[in-house]
This record gives sequence, structure tokens and C-alpha cells, in this order.
Amino acid sequence: MGASGADQPRLPPREDGMIALTFIIRRLALLLLVLVLVSMMTFLIVNVLPGDVASAVLGDMATPEQTRIVRVAMGLDRPLIDRYVHWISALAQGDMGVSLQYGRPIGPVLLGRLGNSAILGGITMLIGAPLAIALGVIAALRPHGWLDTLITGFSIGAHALPEYVVGLLAILLLSIWWPLLPGSSLMDPNENPLLRPEALVLPVGVLVVSMLAFIGQLTRASAIGVMNSPYIRTAILKGVPRWRVVTHHALPNLLPPAIAEIGMYFGYCIGGLVVVETLFSYAGLGQMLSNAVAYRDVPTIQATVLVVAAAYGLGNLLADVAALLLNPRLRS
Repeated sequence: MGASGADQPRLPPREDGMIALTFIIRRLALLLLVLVLVSMMTFLIVNVLPGDVASAVLGDMATPEQTRIVRVAMGLDRPLIDRYVHWISALAQGDMGVSLQYGRPIGPVLLGRLGNSAILGGITMLIGAPLAIALGVIAALRPHGWLDTLITGFSIGAHALPEYVVGLLAILLLSIWWPLLPGSSLMDPNENPLLRPEALVLPVGVLVVSMLAFIGQLTRASAIGVMNSPYIRTAILKGVPRWRVVTHHALPNLLPPAIAEIGMYFGYCIGGLVVVETLFSYAGLGQMLSNAVAYRDVPTIQATVLVVAAAYGLGNLLADVAALLLNPRLRS
């Protein structure tokens, strides 16, 4: 049973810690590089789209002179590279610019929306991650049995349906036909969503269903491979109870890949909630990005996309660190 992650020889604590620290520093440096590239791509894309930002701000009735004055005031008459350097320099100093839609600094507005999305994503993770791993392991214990067939069928169906369809079905069933929960999470952006837990049930439920479909099937596939390993078979033949085989020998080896996928999903929950937040009128980062695109609020789009990219990167980093802590072999 020497292949189990718990039975692997460990490095001295000092060397173990240096490997982990070096890994984190390298990943942070890579994340910084990725954010710089994302900022360049985002700035280029939003500034080469058809149409004129000044005209979008002023409306169709603006005169050419008014449009010219606004363009000069917004710096749109300067070369693209100069505008990027000015924007990224201000961003490095904590200045995200002024929202064209709200007419106030983006930073405080974005932080409030980010907090709301973090609450939604955090609750989804606390419920969905353990449940997805548990369902994947349960399905893998009896491959092609009735329970595995039921869980797999649910996962395939949930994965095939877009989130807006699942959300609309949830609103139809639980808000219209059987009015138990509010179909909208509409609230003031500065209001704490935890003060209205009933408004969080449906959006969290839609996100959890999506997470179960994706993470559950990945965990099932990983668990089947681990359960067929020689050291697992040896443990079973020696009479080790099935629950102990799963918890002490299988889980340490199947958790790292599952956690890596959960890290990706963490970034999605923070920044990729455009569909769910728009559908339920939830005042989060996804809805803010959707409104900014509709209004052609370029500074808000740039800042929001950068925060979303940072959320994905940090989610992956946290997942990799958790995998290092769980599996000593990754630190050797």
C-alpha cells in the first residue's frame, strides 16, 4: 500500500516549506504577467470596437462639436499606446478611473459588487464542492450500478442545459407555480445579501447544480481510476473496511485533481456570473459587467475584466497550494 499519498516519505520541514514558497512566488509572478497581457488585450479590444464612446455617452442628438469636446476630455484623441500607458499607470496607483455610467470612481462601486459576488460564490463553494466530491465518490464505488446511473444521468442532464434554462425552470417551478421563493434577487448594491437569505437560494441553487454536473463527473472518473489501483485492491483483500479504504487511501489521491477543477470554478463564481446575476437581477460583478457592455462604459469594462482575470488566477493558485498540502508527492 505504499502508493497511497499518506504513506509517501516526506521531505524535511524546512525543504518542504522552501519548495512550497518557491512555487507560490513563481505562480504569483506568472499571474502578474498574465494580468499585464489581459490588460493589453482588453484595452485593445474595447478601443477598436466599432462606434465611438463619446457618441455613446452623449447620445444621438449630440453635435459634432460636443462630441469633439468630450473626446478631448476623455483623451480619445491621443494615440492608443499613450492612452494605455496612462491607464495602466493610474491603475498601478489604485486609480481605476471614473465610470461613464455612474459618473463616479469605479473602485468603490466595483469593490461593493465584488463583495456581493464573493458571497454568492462562497456559499456555492461551501455547498457544491463537498457535495460534488461526495457524489462522485459514491458513484465510483459501484460503477454502472443504479446509483451511479442516477447520478451520472443527473450530471449529464444538468451539464447539457444552459444555466439560464436551469434558472428559468427554477423560477417557473419555485416562484410562479409553487411560490416559495422570490424569482428576483433585486436589491440595493450596498445592501448585504446575507440579510436576505431567501433571495440567494435560487441563484446559489443554479450554480450548485452546474458545479455538481462538472466537478462530480470529474471526481467520479478520478475515483474509478484510483479504486482500481493495486494498493487499493491490496487494502480491500487485507480486509480493511471500505470506508477506511476510501477516506485514508483513495481520497488523498483523487482530491488534488478535483481541487484543481474547483479552483477554476472559484474564479468562475467570482467573475463569470453574468448569466446568473443578470437573470436574477443580483447586484454583483457579473451584472455590473453586463450593464457596462450595454452602456459602452469602457473604463468599467476594463477594470471589471481585470478583476475577473485576477479572480481566476488566485482561484487556481489557492487550489494548487491546497493540492500541495494534501499530497506530499507533489512537493518532492
